[in-house]
Amino acid sequence: MSEGTMQLRAQRDQRDPQAKRAKRLTRVLVGAAAVPVMLVAAGCSSDSGSEDGKDKAAEESAASRSASPSPTVQAAAFRKLPEPCSVVTKKTLDDLVPKGDSGKEGSSNDTASRASCSWDSLDDNGVKGSQFRWLSVSMLRFESDVTRGAGDKLAGDYYQKQLKDVQGAEGAKGLKTTPVSGTGDEASLVRYDLKKKEGTFKQQTVVARVENVVVTVDFNGAGLAGDKTPDADDLAKDAQKAAKEAVAAVTKANGAAGGGTSSGKPSPSEAPSKSSSKSSSKAPAKDS
Repeated sequence: MSEGTMQLRAQRDQRDPQAKRAKRLTRVLVGAAAVPVMLVAAGCSSDSGSEDGKDKAAEESAASRSASPSPTVQAAAFRKLPEPCSVVTKKTLDDLVPKGDSGKEGSSNDTASRASCSWDSLDDNGVKGSQFRWLSVSMLRFESDVTRGAGDKLAGDYYQKQLKDVQGAEGAKGLKTTPVSGTGDEASLVRYDLKKKEGTFKQQTVVARVENVVVTVDFNGAGLAGDKTPDADDLAKDAQKAAKEAVAAVTKANGAAGGGTSSGKPSPSEAPSKSSSKSSSKAPAKDS
């Protein structure tokens, strides 16, 4: 081997370790650079999966809500009230308020939900005195509402409240409450005496419920200026007769059969009623 050849081989032997180290270093650097790329790719893949999970959970929740039934309530049976001054027949009015004028309709901003009418008469017998009579019929209708309940239940609650209000009349003497049959779904008669300076008034009040409507009939009479006090039992029968006719008028106005227990069929309700639950009842008589 020539001296030149030996010198070239020695130079290659010296360069090879450096070349090998350089190659190894290059592989390490390339590998190190690849690790962050893989981590970034893994991170992106993980985030994407999390978002997909959230979206899927949201979709499942929305699907569950849409599958749940919406709140419902049975539609109220009666959707309107009759003309208040026509709920009692002319014959009955002639018996109860014989010298009375035409009925006076009460004010209402929603006659489909609240209505009333009153009549009064004074049969003047001169020096023998006179007989006073006063009759009032009021009606309050309740709509079904998903938040408050069915119309007949709301009417039932008001029926109980109205009954307690009547029983709590100020100055009532000898108060008695008895059930009334054949008048709507439930009815009661409250009777008592109310002494005024003009005389003793015999008060009769019938509170009745038919489906989602509450009917209140007030009837009282008094003998004035020395005339005899009317018989309370007779007045009570008259009040119950008027109440039965008023209940029948409510059912008839809604296309159902009148009379005792209601037989109206539920019809779709349009909107919850905004009527107040307080009945506007007139005092039996005014002090002069």
